Amino acid sequence: MKLKTTLLATAAATMAFISMGAQATEFRSADIHPDGYPTVEAVKFMGERLKALTNGKHSIKVFNNSALGNEKDTIEQTKIGALAMARVNIAPMNNICAETQVPTMPFLFRSKEHMRHVLDGSIGEQILASCAPQGFIGLVYYDSGARNLYTAKKPVRTLADAKGMKIRVQQSDLWVSLLEAMGANATPMPFGEVYTALKTGLVDGAENNYPSYESSRHFEVAKYYSITEHSMAPEMLLFSKRTWDGLSAEDQKAVRTAAKESVPFMRKLWDEREEKSLATVKAGGAEIITVDKVSFQNAMKPVYDKFITDAKLKDLVKRIQETK
Repeated sequence: MKLKTTLLATAAATMAFISMGAQATEFRSADIHPDGYPTVEAVKFMGERLKALTNGKHSIKVFNNSALGNEKDTIEQTKIGALAMARVNIAPMNNICAETQVPTMPFLFRSKEHMRHVLDGSIGEQILASCAPQGFIGLVYYDSGARNLYTAKKPVRTLADAKGMKIRVQQSDLWVSLLEAMGANATPMPFGEVYTALKTGLVDGAENNYPSYESSRHFEVAKYYSITEHSMAPEMLLFSKRTWDGLSAEDQKAVRTAAKESVPFMRKLWDEREEKSLATVKAGGAEIITVDKVSFQNAMKPVYDKFITDAKLKDLVKRIQETK
């Protein structure tokens, strides 16, 4: 049994890249979003930069639109080395690396600029590095915008309006608690299943940013979009530690450099996409609703009490709140 497990792990590791001759390696990367989405285009850009930095030795092939499974699936594949890379939202990592819970906390970041400043600095690096013992090299963060509630049958304007609603959340204990703090019935579900769930009434609503709300066509079946801005949880670009450990120090440096160079490219696309997506959903009949945000903020103490328990996490939260 032990030999079989070892052989399977070795076989999986060889799948993380596609050999293209003695010198060239094409790393396989996964994303759930469609072609043209900022995260997909950013990893393609990273691949071009990596190819240039390594004189054609390494490149990246992006498998987007959930071609290799949902985010939970691709995280598992990256851990065992069946994938070299995965772009995922930080939330599914919350149960794997405790520090990743911190940027997911509700109403933590004051603005997009505050979030970017924090994550580009030493706090962001500390959180990325915390995933290494679990088998992941955290490369960079990408923007995921401000997440807001959207519902199918009735709008949410105050905290009381959310009470009892079945709201789809990511497959994360923290996200379940966050929506439960709002009084909602949190319903974990893969992203690809949400449109049908909204259309059939399996759930009353979901929560996400403008580009995801638009690209998934969720605005067709859930027209009330409430600006709660309850989280600015970022995306993460993860590299398989199993694959990473097989790279030379020079190649590791090239991967990190290419990843960092992709961040401003992604952010430019993201800012443009947010504006375009907002215009698209409005034209499609979505109603953009201003909420009583304070009522939502005041309900979040139980979430912090439950998840920010040890001194290290409390210190991270404090440092983020104190960052100007």
